[in-house]
Amino acid sequence: MSAGARRSAGARLLRALCLAAAAVTAACAHSSASSANDLKQAAALNAQLAIEYMKIDKLASSRDFAERALKQDPENANVQLTAGLVYERLDDMPKAERAYSAAARIGRHDPNIQNNYAGFLCRTGKTAAGEKLFAQVARDPVYQTPEVALVNAGVCLHSAGNLVDAQRYFDRALAIRPNMPEAMLQSANVALERGEPAQALEIIQRDLSVNPPRPELLWLGLRVERKLGDSAAAANFARRIQVEFPDSEQAQRMRSGIDR
Repeated sequence: MSAGARRSAGARLLRALCLAAAAVTAACAHSSASSANDLKQAAALNAQLAIEYMKIDKLASSRDFAERALKQDPENANVQLTAGLVYERLDDMPKAERAYSAAARIGRHDPNIQNNYAGFLCRTGKTAAGEKLFAQVARDPVYQTPEVALVNAGVCLHSAGNLVDAQRYFDRALAIRPNMPEAMLQSANVALERGEPAQALEIIQRDLSVNPPRPELLWLGLRVERKLGDSAAAANFARRIQVEFPDSEQAQRMRSGIDR
């Protein structure tokens, strides 16, 4: 789907959600018997609108819808999580912390909520707490994709500079799902940072043989080939980024002359 088609589809979705939210809000005002359920439904729609507006960087509108949802159903973990995401994007960290903490408290038995809270902990420098929570999520029998939590734990440690333990988490994820794209990408990143570009290239080539190409992976391939001194191979990765993913962040960086 082209960028224009995605924007058009997104606009149609936003219009539909706005109409639905307005209809539910009107129902709340006219029906006292079902007002509690109506408020919950309106909160869910407003939270979804907050996410959709955040995707297109309309952060003021996103915040407005998130705050409407909070007023309508403050004891909904997903509403609190949405507010946390929005406040974090706005760099309002005190409000983000309160919302994420509330989501984690309300959704203490929901591994998806806990996974998101663990990510926030890692992004705000609470590496040990984030890693611990990701590990708990991975062990939760309700959580159907433990490899995702394991990769998240590895990314958390990687961002803190702990490459050895990060790789252990990526290896555990790959033991569950051997061709997992994100785990392979992160493993290649670690190999490059450890000064092992040949190993990084081997992982990238294996990834490309079993998974569809992604701009992040091709960008890493470009960096690895430059490290290995193969300018022709690096140029091939650069060409693929521009041809296959012209709207990607990586292609835009290359067009801006920022290709390191």
